[in-house]
Amino acid sequence: MPEIVPLEWTGDSLRILDQTKLPQEQAVIVARSPNQVVEAIKGMQVRGAPALGVAGAYAMALAVKAVDTLDVPKMQSYLKEMAKQVAEARPTAVNLRWAVERVLRSAMGAHSMADLRTRVDTEAITIHREDVAANRRMGALGAELLPAEGTVMTHCNAGALATAGYGTALGVIRAAWEKSRKLKVIANETRPLLQGARLTAWELVQMGIPTTLVVDSAAGSLIARGEVDCVIVGADRVAANGDTANKIGTYTLAVVAHEKGVPFYVAAPTSTVDMSITTGAGIPIEERPPEEVTEWGGRRIAPKGVGVRNPAFDVTPARYITAIITEKGIVRPPYEEGLRQVMEGGGA
Repeated sequence: MPEIVPLEWTGDSLRILDQTKLPQEQAVIVARSPNQVVEAIKGMQVRGAPALGVAGAYAMALAVKAVDTLDVPKMQSYLKEMAKQVAEARPTAVNLRWAVERVLRSAMGAHSMADLRTRVDTEAITIHREDVAANRRMGALGAELLPAEGTVMTHCNAGALATAGYGTALGVIRAAWEKSRKLKVIANETRPLLQGARLTAWELVQMGIPTTLVVDSAAGSLIARGEVDCVIVGADRVAANGDTANKIGTYTLAVVAHEKGVPFYVAAPTSTVDMSITTGAGIPIEERPPEEVTEWGGRRIAPKGVGVRNPAFDVTPARYITAIITEKGIVRPPYEEGLRQVMEGGGA
């Protein structure tokens, strides 16, 4: 299958596959400063919780290259400020904060500028490689949950584009397909930015997996009619009790799936698990600009003066989730215990 490369580190720049141009154009942004990475994150040119973490790590590496100083404490102070700016670019996805803080911790142990540069570069590259490996491991584990033959529904984009490579929820589907499972995929369009239509459908077509695109409002009906064997999605943050934040619309799917007895799976690396938040009520929900709802292709489609709510995510309570797939094991209820085990290094 063709490999999709959403992020590529050259040593002095980060090449970003511009997701706002897909599927019509495969354009690449070359970011040479941390601010350029931050703007790409805010502009959704790079998105997806794991991918945001990797991009954030490289933003820190670019920050080191942007300042010409031999003063280690001064550089460390600068990196602390840059870490805050990068982490705040998208508040819901915990991977972003996790990655920049991990790079920052490595930098704080440096005793010379040469050592600091090496530490930051190495940590960012390690985070990148670890994410790809974690996704492949999740795929192998999660594939065993999917039917030998049947239809899988997914929402938003949790493929290679949302990660450093291979994907989380789509990685599970891909791994099952590679094991000759006879699957069909229903991809929800995912309003208002159509990540499902533009990105997920594009990835699945590239892989040759039979895919049907539906509007978001049709998804619940298809589940209710028995046309879906399971639902699998990614996550931007997982609370300690198993509540998960994902793209807006996920909660509705989970409720309908639960009502109809359809398994509902979440695939997310442990870097997405935030044990500092007890429940999903503590997860910050990003509100995106109203123009994403009132405009389409630069043309206004809603009347002026109308109010707009544009939450980017919703929270699915743990009681609606059949299992959470991580690279360290498949976690089932009670999630508090299982998540604690995988976060402490053991299997679920």
